[in-house]
Amino acid sequence: MPFSEELRKATWAEHEAAAEDGYLAALMAGRLSREQYGEMVAQHYFLYRALDGAGRRLAGDPVAGPFVFPELYREEALVRDLTAVYGPGWRERVAPSKPTRTLVARIEQVAERPGGYIAHHYTRYLGDLSGGQFIRRELQRIYGFERGGGVDFYFFDEVGSLPRFKAEYRRRLDELPVDDAEKRRIVRETRLAYLLNTEVLADLGRVAVPAA
Repeated sequence: MPFSEELRKATWAEHEAAAEDGYLAALMAGRLSREQYGEMVAQHYFLYRALDGAGRRLAGDPVAGPFVFPELYREEALVRDLTAVYGPGWRERVAPSKPTRTLVARIEQVAERPGGYIAHHYTRYLGDLSGGQFIRRELQRIYGFERGGGVDFYFFDEVGSLPRFKAEYRRRLDELPVDDAEKRRIVRETRLAYLLNTEVLADLGRVAVPAA
């Protein structure tokens, strides 16, 4: 079985759990205010600041380097989105939640290991290029956001064709120059990454419950 398919199947249950999260359900139903939507944007900001930073440090690594795509970096887009939601003083309005701090700490912990970086990279970026596009369209419909702030996080103009990019990404996964033991570690770390990301969303439920 190609490693990309093995990875997808191994994490499918975790993916389904994240998709059923209460916060996302409330967000997609249009029950949250812009500021409540901004809660998720803020957590993304702290997460991607860590993930983008790890990518910059590993750009020259023979294993992780092929997965470092500067065109995927999200920090600048998230700054524009936070400015659109909260205004120029957004930095005073946001803070990482406890689950986000745990996830960021884990990213920084495994960033020195190329396989660990790949696991978190796959979990976040490939998801943003897939289901994230549906979320972006719904957010534009609900809140009226346009390019330039609000949902810039979900625009990947520099990537080009998303289907071609994802196919190339999977090809690189299939050709990873690592042994089976390392592949098993990547699968375990990817499952953990899904779990930690789901806990971030679960914590955001404190925003969704009152709205519901």
